[in-house]
Amino acid sequence: MFDSLSEKLERAFKLLKRQGTITEVNVAETIKEIRRALIDADVNYKIAKEFTDAVKEKAIGMNVLTAVSPGQLLVKVTHDELVKLMGSEESSIQLTANPTVILMAGLQGSGKTTFSAKLANYFKNKKGKKPLLVACDVYRPAAIEQLKTLGASLEVEVYANENEKNPVTIAKAAIDHARKNENTVVIIDTAGRLAVDEEMMKEIAALKKAVQPQEILFVVDSMTGQDAVNTAKAFNDRLDFDGVVLTKLDGDTRGGAALSIRAVVNKPIKFAGTGEKPDALDVFYPARMADRILGMGDIVGLVEKAQEHFDLEEARRLQKKIAKSQFDLNDFLQQLQQIKKMGNMKDIASMLPGMGALKDAEVDEKSFKHIEAIIQSMTGKERANPQILNGSRRKRVADGSGTNIQEVNRLLKQFEEMNKVMKLMSNKNAMSGLMSRMGKMPFGK
Repeated sequence: MFDSLSEKLERAFKLLKRQGTITEVNVAETIKEIRRALIDADVNYKIAKEFTDAVKEKAIGMNVLTAVSPGQLLVKVTHDELVKLMGSEESSIQLTANPTVILMAGLQGSGKTTFSAKLANYFKNKKGKKPLLVACDVYRPAAIEQLKTLGASLEVEVYANENEKNPVTIAKAAIDHARKNENTVVIIDTAGRLAVDEEMMKEIAALKKAVQPQEILFVVDSMTGQDAVNTAKAFNDRLDFDGVVLTKLDGDTRGGAALSIRAVVNKPIKFAGTGEKPDALDVFYPARMADRILGMGDIVGLVEKAQEHFDLEEARRLQKKIAKSQFDLNDFLQQLQQIKKMGNMKDIASMLPGMGALKDAEVDEKSFKHIEAIIQSMTGKERANPQILNGSRRKRVADGSGTNIQEVNRLLKQFEEMNKVMKLMSNKNAMSGLMSRMGKMPFGK
């Protein structure tokens, strides 16, 4: 989402590259470019101006150390202000009550239903809770069916009553059901409209009054830009919600909502949706997001993703195989499939420092499918001993995988080079080394 903003900020900082100090004169053009980059990213003009004024005020007069260039110093000041703009610290949901009731609010199409299911999955698998999803969108039968389908796929109970048309009655009955069945978290999915209207506001306000939720989360589609900020303000004025959820943060758009919404409603961004999968949900960390916007990566987030998808014992087994020069294409294929589970490869690449520019590279799901097809077209003996793949075997593999001999040769050469590097670093962590090396391999055509 922030690719364009990141590129423009990087260009702005380069204007100071050859300067020996920061002065009001030489920083003016850079500040102007930063402001322009924020406005282009759909950040509200007033917020963009206040942001750049704060950056300028802090930067001018700061001592530039010998080891730090003015450009680097301005990056640091901009980073600190971005963190402040997005909320400084992460904000979690307090599970103090039993059950804890969470009320979802937002416009139709913002992703409330999908997020509700993701949140239930988060509480179930990461917090060890027993969630209950509640279908209170009484106007769209499809929304109820969607919630039931998502709940079934996640093995999370869904409370619904298609014969009842009063959402308050449904919600109160669901909470009683939760108490009887020892559900520890109740997530109420509410109805939305295509635009803010009085009827919707009255209904959600009545729900709030009736169930007294511990948390009200406003779900907003990040791709709607300034409209999202205006909608958030309207909801907050009426509901005084506790936090914001940004959905579709993996979208190819400008991302101004993520940077503006906190400043407008003065409520923390708590979660960000980054894809369609049930686990594509991240706690929102302002500092990490600022790191990624400025091309510094998010190593902590990457490690957390890896820990979720990689088995420690498997990592140790791999490390031993690498040390003994026994790492083969079977292992390579298995790790490739594990890395795919971590999410979108461009998103993962952006978590590596300096790798944000990989957005135009060929590290994509299609390339991975080619690699998988090539390896899966080999016999077990060939995977274990790639050196036996002579010309005729390689042609058979190419034909069987729907690729060509050049692609097969390229993969085998890359694998051989990677193996050499991994042998050299076998005394280090095998998993992180494998991921780093794979991230730099030019997969695809």
